[in-house]
Amino acid sequence: MANLSRREFFTKTATLGALGYSMAIYAPIEAEAKGVSSKYYSSKKINSGVKNESALYSSKIIKCDVLVAGGGLAGVCAAISAARNGAKVVLVQNRSRLGGNSSSEIRMHPLGVFPEKTGWREGGIMEELRIENSIRNVGNSWEQWDLLLYDKCVSEPNITLLLDTTLCATEVSGKLVKKAFARCDLSRTLYEIIAKTFIDCTGDCSLAMESGAEVMSGREGSKKYGESLADFDKIGTHQGSSIMLTTKVCDRPVAFKAPAWVRKMSEKDFKFRRPRGKNLDYGFWWIELGGDADAIADNEKLRFELLRVVLGVWDYIKNSGKYPEADNRALDFVGMLPGRRDTFRIVGRSILTQHDIEKCGSHFTDAVCVGGWSLDDHPAEGFNASDRHPCQQIRKTFAYNIPFSILCSKDFDNLMMAGRNVSCSHVAFTSTRVMATCAVMGQAVGTASALGISEGKTIAEISQDKDLITKLQQILLRDDQTILGLKNTDLRDIAPRAKISASASSANSHPTNVVSGIDFDSAKSLTNSWQAKISTKPEIKFEWDLPQKVSQVRIKSFTGAFRLSMSEETYVVAQMKRNMPNGMPPEMICDFDIVGVIPSGEDKLLASVRGNVGRLCVCKFSQELLKEVRIKFLSTYGSDFVQIQEIRIEA
Repeated sequence: MANLSRREFFTKTATLGALGYSMAIYAPIEAEAKGVSSKYYSSKKINSGVKNESALYSSKIIKCDVLVAGGGLAGVCAAISAARNGAKVVLVQNRSRLGGNSSSEIRMHPLGVFPEKTGWREGGIMEELRIENSIRNVGNSWEQWDLLLYDKCVSEPNITLLLDTTLCATEVSGKLVKKAFARCDLSRTLYEIIAKTFIDCTGDCSLAMESGAEVMSGREGSKKYGESLADFDKIGTHQGSSIMLTTKVCDRPVAFKAPAWVRKMSEKDFKFRRPRGKNLDYGFWWIELGGDADAIADNEKLRFELLRVVLGVWDYIKNSGKYPEADNRALDFVGMLPGRRDTFRIVGRSILTQHDIEKCGSHFTDAVCVGGWSLDDHPAEGFNASDRHPCQQIRKTFAYNIPFSILCSKDFDNLMMAGRNVSCSHVAFTSTRVMATCAVMGQAVGTASALGISEGKTIAEISQDKDLITKLQQILLRDDQTILGLKNTDLRDIAPRAKISASASSANSHPTNVVSGIDFDSAKSLTNSWQAKISTKPEIKFEWDLPQKVSQVRIKSFTGAFRLSMSEETYVVAQMKRNMPNGMPPEMICDFDIVGVIPSGEDKLLASVRGNVGRLCVCKFSQELLKEVRIKFLSTYGSDFVQIQEIRIEA
């Protein structure tokens, strides 16, 4: 492992291989005349003979509250959460689509908490995306997933989305990042982005490195943190990158002839990596290389070598005679962009280790989200290590809390990070790196950035203020973020102060469970849920001794967490959707009415929801003075039971 400042970083690229980062860029404009600092842009035109001035680069200065660099799931969730909590956000993404490794360019499935074991999974924006994808993406299309993410971002009025735009420099003052510089070659535009808070979701720590923040890289070995799993591979090595493929079934046999440069496979290559004949739709994560190289500087070489292996594996499937089920299959997609797992991590105010995960993160007073993937390490040589299993998955726990302190740079008071580049040991990284976990970290930092803006505080000040951490945690819980062991104590919620009753309840279920403060249950438990047969059109009632001002009801329903909505393989998606008519989780509430009783005793219809499409349903209406609120559930999407995990009522 290497810890280095940005200045040291450039002097050590011979050993760390991090070439490709540039402090300055050169564009054909008069920078000062355009209002962009000449410190970062050449004042010389590339071609002084160009007469068409519209063909030259233009420059734009953008002022915002929050700059999010990187449009993977961490960046998307960071931008959306910051925007929904009132911040003006600029989201910069260097590709033409959002989603990072989950996008149609790479096609890796988001993973995180293992719901088949826990009975629950990550909530918040990640759950919102999962549910909407299962509803809208009827054809299991990766491009439709891209479009969903794009729709979510452009539909937020507080987000300015800059696609195909590369962050290339920053300007700092003391312990504050002041501005970032970016360029879009497609539109010939140079951007100077002035923000109050900066969030690095680039995966490769690009924003942090440009700012001079300390980063770390690779495996440390067991002596560093005393971790039992830290000697899995050589110190300094990484996990590799992968290229995925998808196939489709044709109505006749399809031949495949590999290009001459493709790697020829033999039986020994598949000792621990054998393709499964019943599932040739999508694969293969174990086609992995580059953990013993430099995933950034060697990107072009890795692309070529990965394509050699991907096509070589497909050649073996098609032409070895061992996969007759592949006769009518043809390649549909082969990735051209290596999906990176492991490059750099930013040093934060603390460092998450294997020991913390083994303790389930229960000791963190600043917990803001959860992880749950196994400690999943891969050999540095990847596919070339044919005598080793492609991964070592050690399950110490099924879920653990992640603290805010590992999401805040130790070097800058207004710099945060979310994704695979957060502050953790390499062993801890083998769990935190997966995309559903990255997404919930993104929601945490996005929410924190908005809180900092509203409170007039830096991220460093929030991290050191117990009251502000508590406020951050309560905002996250309200927005459906999952945090283990943390209860709702939000004083805006008047539901816990009411007398609660229901017209019907299942065995082992009570209506007061909806105000337990915890909004999820372990498998086959109803400790934090109220359940009733939907055929009875059950009604839950909240009564107060004195009339209360009410303008909002927030309902969280069970969504069948054991079903995957962005799955590993097409056949699993198909199996899931056989149990989900129209892509809807059967357990999710569909139709319901909210009725209030005014002081005179008359009923007043407050909201009538038909076709709810989310776990968290927020119903807002004109403020009323009410002595009672009743919610009548009329239908689910197929389940015989309605299961409600939290109800909040606010003024």
